[in-house]
Amino acid sequence: MRPLSDPESGPASHTGAGRTGAPRGAVRSLMTRATLTGGITELALVGAHVLMYPLGTRTEPLRLDPRCRPGEQPPEVRALFAADPLAARIPVVLVHGLVDNHSIFAVMRRSLRRRGFAHVCSWNYSPLLAEIARGARDLGDHLQRVCEQTGHERVHVVGHSLGGLIARYHVQRQEGDARVESLVTLGTPHQGSVLAHLLPTPLVRQLRPGSTVLRELAGPAPGIRTPVTAIYSDLDQVVLPTNAARCDHADLRTRNVLVRGVGHMSLPFHRGVVDEIAATLAGHRTPATPVPAPAAVA
Repeated sequence: MRPLSDPESGPASHTGAGRTGAPRGAVRSLMTRATLTGGITELALVGAHVLMYPLGTRTEPLRLDPRCRPGEQPPEVRALFAADPLAARIPVVLVHGLVDNHSIFAVMRRSLRRRGFAHVCSWNYSPLLAEIARGARDLGDHLQRVCEQTGHERVHVVGHSLGGLIARYHVQRQEGDARVESLVTLGTPHQGSVLAHLLPTPLVRQLRPGSTVLRELAGPAPGIRTPVTAIYSDLDQVVLPTNAARCDHADLRTRNVLVRGVGHMSLPFHRGVVDEIAATLAGHRTPATPVPAPAAVA
């Protein structure tokens, strides 16, 4: 089995619109060794996650990792934060997806701490959540508590699947950009998913392409300060079409990163994805600056 850090499935950044960096065609992608290996890895990780799920039902307390002290880190960690040592101290909040909990971030949480991030915690929203806007307000309350506990004014947010959409809604529609330093989404249905038509619950209906919530997010959002990095995969079995996990918005500073052969549930576990997240949060990746529309001539 190919290791999770296989370079063939490593991230590739694409900031343009349209088909730039689009996943391979459906038939061609099903015939590759990377796709077969990725599918097997996805099944194995889903099985492991089912076993870990009960461990993530309790809310995780925020605590400072005692190993994360300046001057006591290995050279690779010091190199990651060489340009901005204070970046390691900014809290990182991880937000899970639909019908899940913070156990999905068991590997990522440990990996980010090992890479030098001092404050890394996860947040569980209610399994009975019926509205993305309500989840976004609850996330805002949690981010405020994190800032109060750590003494920081801003935080990073990493959201998997629905968690990324909740965080983006908070940033765009609830003035969350005043508190969110950067947002990274993993397999988030920014443009919806056709699979959402299969389950007619109030929350899942909001994930359908063209839903009221998605039209809200597609509307004008001038002055948003939070950069958004959307990591998406050509093997995503939940967000269909897979390009719907791109975040393309004229008013946002966005960066879309394509990974190949990585399943939806595998994204938070993939070493290359975690490396990309760490580099983004440390300030080594810069999303494109939105180009203002030309002013109308009277």
